[in-house]
Amino acid sequence: MTVVALLQLNPTVGAVKSNIADLKKAVGIAAEKGADMAVASELFVSGYPPRDLLMDSEFVALCQEAALGIESQIPLLIGTPLSAAKERQKPYNGVVRVSTGRASKIVARKQLLPTYDVFDEGRYFQADDSPGIDRSLPGVSVGITICEDAWQHVGEVPADYGSDPIEQLSTWQHQGEPLAVSVNLSSSPYHLAKEGVRAKLVRKAANTLGHPFLLCNQVGGNDDLIFDGRSIVAWPDGTIVQAPAWCMGILMVDLENPNATSWLPWPDGGCGTNCQCNVECVPDGKEPSLPDKGKDLLSAVVTGLGDYCRKSNIEKIVLGMSGGIDSAVCAAIACQALGPENVLGLSMPSRHSSEHSIQDAKATARTLGMELQVMPITDIHEAADVSLGDELASGNPVAAENVQARIRGMLVMGAANARGAMSIATGNKSELAMGYCTLYGDMCGGYAPLGDLYKTEVYEMAHSINSDALLRGEEAPITNSTMTKPPSAELAPNQRDDDSLPPYEILDEILEDWIERGLRNDSELTSDILSRLHLNEHKRWQMAPAPRVSSRAFGQGWRQPLAARK
Repeated sequence: MTVVALLQLNPTVGAVKSNIADLKKAVGIAAEKGADMAVASELFVSGYPPRDLLMDSEFVALCQEAALGIESQIPLLIGTPLSAAKERQKPYNGVVRVSTGRASKIVARKQLLPTYDVFDEGRYFQADDSPGIDRSLPGVSVGITICEDAWQHVGEVPADYGSDPIEQLSTWQHQGEPLAVSVNLSSSPYHLAKEGVRAKLVRKAANTLGHPFLLCNQVGGNDDLIFDGRSIVAWPDGTIVQAPAWCMGILMVDLENPNATSWLPWPDGGCGTNCQCNVECVPDGKEPSLPDKGKDLLSAVVTGLGDYCRKSNIEKIVLGMSGGIDSAVCAAIACQALGPENVLGLSMPSRHSSEHSIQDAKATARTLGMELQVMPITDIHEAADVSLGDELASGNPVAAENVQARIRGMLVMGAANARGAMSIATGNKSELAMGYCTLYGDMCGGYAPLGDLYKTEVYEMAHSINSDALLRGEEAPITNSTMTKPPSAELAPNQRDDDSLPPYEILDEILEDWIERGLRNDSELTSDILSRLHLNEHKRWQMAPAPRVSSRAFGQGWRQPLAARK
């Protein structure tokens, strides 16, 4: 029996010492439980994605030295940046093998460097031309690939690299001895339904190679990218085993018996929202069970916000609470991520605010157990009207609406500064696409939890928040009034979102088709929506970072020109 431990951990970018400390702890647990070898994720030492830290040769050298200097009770494969082979060359994305009684050794360098969507590895790394091989286990040769190296084989990349590391491994022989197992060190970012594609990937690789194929993925949030874990293994007969999502731990893979594969939760917690902490074993012909969309999105966004704060030493959050669906969902997310005692909501009613909106905000805050302060803005609003009187009287009526949003933004930022907290922006992807948001107003914030969720998905998440609360025997925090009333910014008398936007069910379908699939129809409505999308690019250049949950999000994967005409 050979047991390989996949270390599904949550590294912090740049935190080499603490990443190594977590790694040593995980290897110690795996060795104690009988693992013969351990595998960490891609670029674990530096954290992923390290971005322009890789342009600092001293940082790269520090990572490589740290990886080579690890002491391990069992053979360990660890992802790390590697120094350039020659002067004026780029560093490598590589793998170091550490084992007891033998010198540590560089055993693999990444071949396929993705340069699309959120990936820009061609900017940072030199490509290698062959997969890695490790023979530190007695009688067991291990093939090594790094993330993208395996995706070419399944055809799930937007370009043909011209080589296929999985096919290369399938022909490898050493003195007549074929490979017994192959591993993939991965940092595969989350987006909805990606777990199905990973299952397809590992099954095809195992079938081609004729032996088990193991993919170790990281978990957690780093900036706008979120990693769901779900490390996964396939055998040639089509059987797959998948680790839990949204939690740290160790997948103990019995190469001879998939049913004996087990999950060791991280001893200090590290479990995300809705985590079941169980291993799923799926026979050939079946797929891993699909998670509930709303619950999976909730786990993703809570993970993203929580890690963004933890890794940035942010302990408190302030947000505006209008009584609408977006701010109510953001408040629930913030309370799950940081605890309700660390969240302050500001209700800032104006002359146009409805009484039910004020009461909805109060009910949500009370149910969540967070602090809410009511700060009417009528006096400040009237003073601004006086100062800007002639301009507002003869100008665009939107200007008068934006004054209110900017007053609220000022108050939220003021409270956040006073408390040493971070403000969060509460807008969603539909609003950001249409420019239905105010720069320096409701866009104020250090993070935008809903920035990659369409409005209809916000409602799905709200239902999950409420259903989770009811399952715990608690009161649903998002009121029925909030869930059912027509969305409104309440910046003008009797204002509704659908006064200037199509119904969100229609709008979101058109936006998702274009943004994520490049599809459009020839209707006048679609042309109008896409024209408005283009005209509001300047706002998105200034938006707060948002956790990526779709296959194409505003931010690093959306690089539209600003001063341009179409």
